[in-house]
Amino acid sequence: MGNADLRSLAVIEDVSFEDLDGGIVAVDAHNWLYRYLTTTVKFTSDAKYTTADGTEVANLIGVVQGLPKFFEHDLTPVFVFDGAVTDLKDDEVAKRREQRERYEDQLEDAREAGDATRVAKLESRTQRLTDTIVETTRELLGLLDVPVVDAPAEGEGQAAYMARQGGVDYVGTEDYDALLFGAPYTLRQLTSSGDPELMDFEATLAKHDLTWEQLVDAAILMGTDFNEGISGIGPKTAVTEIHEHGDLYGVLEARGDHIDHADRIRSLFLDPAVTDEYEIPTDVDPDLDAARRFVTEEWEVDADEVARGFERIEESVVQTGLDRWT
Repeated sequence: MGNADLRSLAVIEDVSFEDLDGGIVAVDAHNWLYRYLTTTVKFTSDAKYTTADGTEVANLIGVVQGLPKFFEHDLTPVFVFDGAVTDLKDDEVAKRREQRERYEDQLEDAREAGDATRVAKLESRTQRLTDTIVETTRELLGLLDVPVVDAPAEGEGQAAYMARQGGVDYVGTEDYDALLFGAPYTLRQLTSSGDPELMDFEATLAKHDLTWEQLVDAAILMGTDFNEGISGIGPKTAVTEIHEHGDLYGVLEARGDHIDHADRIRSLFLDPAVTDEYEIPTDVDPDLDAARRFVTEEWEVDADEVARGFERIEESVVQTGLDRWT
């Protein structure tokens, strides 16, 4: 979620990986993958991840470099991929597309000027998750025997549902809207160095004396990926208004304001499209040799770029034993 205002409402604390030992994390796959993809593109020569026919698969480097963090800390990742995008998100998607197009224009100017630093920065900002990137990521995860779940709609909604049902212990994402989907515990900064942050749903509700529905209402007043929000309403004002008027509708009536599709937006968070058709495996058997061949031979990624990542995965298998990956 682009609205970082939610951070000022959320109860978040640093947590050590030791405290998470043995946990299962439902990872928002698109969010996690995009962050590793953009980082790889920014700091790695495109020759390292571009095939002879010009296909870019920087994602494969990102996956190999990112997965060891889970395995080394005895965490089982379950990657949840987005399904259909709701039409309510069309405006947000269009804005992101327009922004990417502006970056692409700036990128051409930087290339013409020979500004290598700016080129690298803008290349990372123009990345998008192509069909090839998603498909090759899924195939690599399959070779490493990492569980994958297909969400009917929003990946975070599915991940939060799995956590509420007790199928997983945490949701892993950088976005704050996991809180609005009711994820009990969300791990942030899994793509960063150092320990992660833990975002606590129930503690957040208790801190502000809100129900889940009221938290969602406050977020809608501030603005979400599905609506602009009301001008002048930030976190403190949103909570105050909800306390005073009871819910979103009471606030809108009192202010004489209107939010298009308010009912649908609430429902997207409180009752998202989810599925129970998933399994969390009880054992994991990664085929590291096949994974290496897939990345370096089939997709022509520079072997040196992924050597250490594969070594770390192999070392973690030996150290913890496959039975402790779940």
